[in-house]
Amino acid sequence: MTERPQPPLKITVIATVLNEETNVAGLVDSLAHQTRVPDEVIISDGGSVDRTVERIREAAARHSMQLEILQLAGANISEGRNAAVGKATGDVIAVTDAGVRLKPTWLDQLIAPFEKRRGRVDVVSGFFEPDPTTTFEVAMGATVLPTRDEINPALFLPSSRSVAFTREAWRRAGGYPEWLDYCEDVVFDLALRRSGCVFAWAPEAVALFRPRSGLRAFWKQYYRYARGDGKAGLWTGRHAIRYSGYAGVLALLLAGRRNRGALLLLAIGAFFHLRRPYQRLLPWLDGMDPDEKLQAASWVPILRTVGDLAKMAGYPAGLLWRVRQQHPPTRFV
Repeated sequence: MTERPQPPLKITVIATVLNEETNVAGLVDSLAHQTRVPDEVIISDGGSVDRTVERIREAAARHSMQLEILQLAGANISEGRNAAVGKATGDVIAVTDAGVRLKPTWLDQLIAPFEKRRGRVDVVSGFFEPDPTTTFEVAMGATVLPTRDEINPALFLPSSRSVAFTREAWRRAGGYPEWLDYCEDVVFDLALRRSGCVFAWAPEAVALFRPRSGLRAFWKQYYRYARGDGKAGLWTGRHAIRYSGYAGVLALLLAGRRNRGALLLLAIGAFFHLRRPYQRLLPWLDGMDPDEKLQAASWVPILRTVGDLAKMAGYPAGLLWRVRQQHPPTRFV
């Protein structure tokens, strides 16, 4: 007897937005142009004071897209996502974010493992790539964003710019952590893994993400990420290595005034610290004029240093918050 074909999965796409009037139409447009159209789209707005909600409605109307907006003034990202999941009726929840454009096959690729391995996959990790518009953004993307060949699928913790999970997986993980303002997707991923969820890797499910456009915005972003790490008790060893490394740099700089060997060690350390960003940058240099190539190459060490310093400032702020809590959340790693 042949097996009766199973009904297609119902897919809900969710996203959160806050003051995204300049780019949210691009997200809605890219959802409308998917090769697999979502059955349901729910967007949580955290209380935008610009024209974000209006832009969403205009874009949805252009495509005759059925789309629901939850207006949740004051809600953080986790609260917005949990509210959207709670409202969703789909079998699988696909998550993305404001500030991205989705490749046309994003949803198709993200959902394929659920359909091919029906009932045996709980989470599918998609991927994201830089979508720069300036030389600075090219350099930043190369400095901070990994390429697909750097990913170990068995260890990868997906960004909520591009991930999908079953409703049951979300429930087992306890939802997104509403006590945390940043790094909430990492904590959610770790909760999914601890609850025994089976992950699949969909590297072609790509969200195109525009890097920050200036140093101030970059500093704020990475300060907040590291503060979130501190609040959650994440990656203590990694942060300790960063502090130790910069203490070593300072010691070598001081010693270099009298010892050329110290300067050589410093140069070797800088080479290994910057090697990966420059490797990522090389493909982007094709088609640039010489001045743009020089600018992009010059930004890499600056961005690397600024990002490290922002993390070094943000992490203790997060730890201080954690210490002050009478009942701090569970330490996750």
